[in-house]
Amino acid sequence: MTEKASEFSATGRRKEAAARVRLAEGTGTWKVNRRPMEDYFPSEALRHYIRQPLMLTGTESKYDVFATLAGGGVSGQAGALRHALARALSAADGSLREVLKGSGCLTRDARMKERKKAGRPGARKRFQFSKR
Repeated sequence: MTEKASEFSATGRRKEAAARVRLAEGTGTWKVNRRPMEDYFPSEALRHYIRQPLMLTGTESKYDVFATLAGGGVSGQAGALRHALARALSAADGSLREVLKGSGCLTRDARMKERKKAGRPGARKRFQFSKR
């Protein structure tokens, strides 16, 4: 007889940021890079955005979340964490996948910074044109 796993892990990405998440059955505590989530993400809007997969599925107090974030900025890391959290929840309970997919939590945001082009000051900006 096989035991049901009590820990689930997943990886999420957005822009240059990458997030590794480990979900463990517990009381709903958060650790982001070994710090409480309120310290790592001071913005209430970003915290709400990150918690969205848990709120949609009603599993806020069911799992403890341990996340490791690297690369990118604050907004990119928040998006990567949300993506990883949704993937871990989907792995934990397959019936939650439909709700998460419908709300867009499982979709990887593919928008990246455009590279700088040769002979230009930026990706798209051109030098000022002078007719004479």
